[in-house]
Amino acid sequence: MNPPAIRPEQAGDHAAIGAVITAAFAGAPHSDGTEAALVERLRGDDDLTVSLVAQDSDGTIIGHVAFSPVTIADGTPGWYGLGPVSVAPAWQGKGIGTALIREGFARLGERAAQGCVVLGDPGYYGRFGFTHDPRLAYPGPPPAYFQRVVLQGPTPTGDVRYAPAFG
Repeated sequence: MNPPAIRPEQAGDHAAIGAVITAAFAGAPHSDGTEAALVERLRGDDDLTVSLVAQDSDGTIIGHVAFSPVTIADGTPGWYGLGPVSVAPAWQGKGIGTALIREGFARLGERAAQGCVVLGDPGYYGRFGFTHDPRLAYPGPPPAYFQRVVLQGPTPTGDVRYAPAFG
């Protein structure tokens, strides 16, 4: 099996991306079923900073990752939120999500990003350097699930707000 190709999304990919996201989150206990619509809203608001797809050797889209800007109470610029990351069920557990996230970090690096936050499983996201930092807060979910990774520069402080599409 050849590794999937990872590339930026293109205009013709939107329906396939939506289908992958919907399939990936179907039945997930933490999902409210709106992840595909969230990506559409981010795209429509021009807040989909990095949007990458993974495709198999036939060109079928089998994975997607999104990064969008976040604001931090202390005004630190250049921070982004990771999510959602989606892999078609038949392809899960094969390193595709990892490859998408790593390539996303490389693209953020090209933008001189300062850091990234994620709301998710610490056991999964810890492998990418994400850790909980009490200096950064996202009110609502259990604090341990809100994590950050510093790409360069100092760690900011304060509440984090995701792009408006998150509601």
